[in-house]
Amino acid sequence: MDKLILTGARVFDGTAFHENHAIVLEQGRISALCPIAEMPEGEVVEFPGGTLAPGLVDLQVNGGGGVMLDGHATLETISTICAAHAHLGATTILPTLITDTRAATQTVLAAGIAAVTRVPGFGGLHLEGPHLDPKRPGCHPPGCIRPLDEEDIETLLEAKTGLPALIMTLSPANATPEQIARLSEAGIIVSLGHSECSFAEAQEAIAAGARMVTHLFNAMSQLGSREPGLVGAALSQPVSAGLIADGIHVHPETIRLALAAKRQGEVFLVSDAMACAGSDLTEFDLAGRRILRRDGALRLEDGTLAGADLSLPQAVRFMIETVGVSPEQALAMASRIPAEAIGAPVGRIAPGFAGDLVHFDDDWRLTEVWRGGQAKSSTA
Repeated sequence: MDKLILTGARVFDGTAFHENHAIVLEQGRISALCPIAEMPEGEVVEFPGGTLAPGLVDLQVNGGGGVMLDGHATLETISTICAAHAHLGATTILPTLITDTRAATQTVLAAGIAAVTRVPGFGGLHLEGPHLDPKRPGCHPPGCIRPLDEEDIETLLEAKTGLPALIMTLSPANATPEQIARLSEAGIIVSLGHSECSFAEAQEAIAAGARMVTHLFNAMSQLGSREPGLVGAALSQPVSAGLIADGIHVHPETIRLALAAKRQGEVFLVSDAMACAGSDLTEFDLAGRRILRRDGALRLEDGTLAGADLSLPQAVRFMIETVGVSPEQALAMASRIPAEAIGAPVGRIAPGFAGDLVHFDDDWRLTEVWRGGQAKSSTA
């Protein structure tokens, strides 16, 4: 059949719900979102209720399918990670390299550029480090944290010309406002994270061009009575912010307060997933250190959190059922909002957009995934 028509579920288009509507897919793209009474002839897939939504967009994915993005990355590595997360509902992702050597960064950038036209679901890269604050390393190897230098900048500027999106997480402790401005002016999205910076330092970085904050509340200076810190800047300044909504990284009441306090910019969901995503791994290696998968969390042997054992559909369900936000807000935080944060043409259900879709049942559990109009089995 030339047309595939999905119906029987309410449709969330990235902003609002549509009842009694159908989604029409042709040649891998959405050709129409229309009332059922107006749907054309074609192969019909009818759902017994639930919700159809845009394919989810994850801007912080360290690994999946049993592999990590690291200094040994190849085109196959990125393909494996993207495929694993597509089965988990994230049809567009930014594979993420945590702090590593200069050579590792160059290897990952080269693999990413090679993946642009060859790996479905690849939306660009996220480099989380190495230009972080030594006072807030989290699970990042402290020995690799270092200042941003001219060679780094030239490498990043060249790489951005070959990538659809490039996020650089850094700290004002290891990058000057002038350096941030150069990266931002070239289209690189500068995200503040792993930082003990003051509110004033964060403001200065944002004024220079930083427009995102990495995993809000985690590995950063906290909101205080006399010093608002990076958390205060994230909530009050015109930046978007990623959030790990697993009930481990951030308390539900803290999330409620943050959403109520956010004045400018929007909060989006990230998985911060590691190699075990989409696999049955119970432990793996991260920069020579053992990571344990226990009780829904990933930790170093000393107890330090090391990414999250989370998928975006799980985060959506947590936001709805535990935090108590509306389904519209939770779904937007996992689709349209992150897509807009990187300027990607995904995250919406509208004519001309890619046929990337997910279906949730009435209990907010993922049941089906489509990428490019093709159904994929769900493992979420």
